[in-house]
This record gives sequence, structure tokens and C-alpha cells, in this order.
Amino acid sequence: MTAPLVLLDLDGTLMDSAPGITASAAHAFRALGLPVPDAGTLRSFVGPPITDSFPAHGVPPERVMEAVTAYRAAFTAGGMYDNAVFDGVPEVLTELRDAGCALVVATSKPEMFAKPICDRFGLTGLVDAVHGAPPDEARSTKADVIAAALDALGRRSPVAADDGPVVMVGDREHDVHGAAAHGIDCLGVAWGYARPGELEAAGAVGTVDDVAALGAAVLARI
Repeated sequence: MTAPLVLLDLDGTLMDSAPGITASAAHAFRALGLPVPDAGTLRSFVGPPITDSFPAHGVPPERVMEAVTAYRAAFTAGGMYDNAVFDGVPEVLTELRDAGCALVVATSKPEMFAKPICDRFGLTGLVDAVHGAPPDEARSTKADVIAAALDALGRRSPVAADDGPVVMVGDREHDVHGAAAHGIDCLGVAWGYARPGELEAAGAVGTVDDVAALGAAVLARI
């Protein structure tokens, strides 16, 4: 039988990436001469494609790509590395691989950023692949990223029972909805950036409160 597949979100699930993302988003608002949202709003930028977040928080549609350019200037200048792996994540990834799971990062972050970040913070060697959005993430949803990951692995969508079990792990509603588009259950994590009740309302099959409990929770689902 095909090995169980665990799809893993990056920001807010494996890594605390809020500092770099929020600072880069704030820079973009200032560069456009627009009011900088409050800290709570900036925190909501972690997870969804930024091309969704900017228009949702005051950037006129015709200026979204200008905001993206400003964001990326700050992000590539150092913001992309202003983050940290959550305590206990390497041990959980090792636990899941030892249990025979295939581990694949599936993130809305553009792949050109996701791969070097995973390299820098030692995650690449703990997973089997890293998949992110294309450079123009305006054309990519979480469902698209998952589709690309499944295709690269030779897996069908919607996922079929004889392909082996598949579960998504993420911290935002976008992870839940993206997984559901392929018939995949999503297990939510409480240490990320979701609003209270967000994961449950989106249809997550469960929520894990502590990183140390994630391995057992995933194995119970596959």
C-alpha cells in the first residue's frame, strides 16, 4: 500500500513566521502611502496569499500588485528569515517519518521563498518535498498548491481510498478549504494564526492544542 501522506502548511503550523510577514506587510502599506493596519490585522496576513489580504484590508484593487512588489522588497531584504521553527516540530516530523509517513510541505507562500526558508531552518531534510505557490500567487489558491503536490506524487484528486490515507495539517481556514477541494480531511493546529473558532467553522476534523501531541493526532487520522 502507498505510504500515508501528510501535507503540512508552513506559516503558523511548522514555523512562527509572523514577525517577518507582518513587518513586510506594514512596509508595503507605508510605501503606498496608506494607513498601516493594527497589529491584529497584520497578523491575519500570515497564511492566506497576500494578494487576498491586501485588497481585504484597504489596498485598492488596482494597487494590489504595487503592494506585492513593496512587500517582496522588504521580505527578500530579510523579512523572510525573521521567523523560527516552533519548538517540538522537528521531533514531530521525525516521529511521523519513523512511522512510515510521507511528509510534504504545501504552502501558499511562493515556492521561491518556501524552499530557501525550509533549507535555512533545517526543515528540508525532515520532509520529502516542499511545494508552494508560483511566483504570481494571485493565480494560486491553497487548493492549487495541494493539486500540484498530489500531481508531483502521482496521487489522484479527489483522493481515492486505494491511494493510501492523506491528511492536511494547517492553522487557517484556507488549509481546511484547500484540502476539502481534494477530498482530504484537515487537522487544525491551535498555535497558529486562526481567529477563535475559525478552524472549527471551516470544517477541520479536529484541533491539536500542543505541538507535542501533533504526531499522535496525525497518526490517529491515518
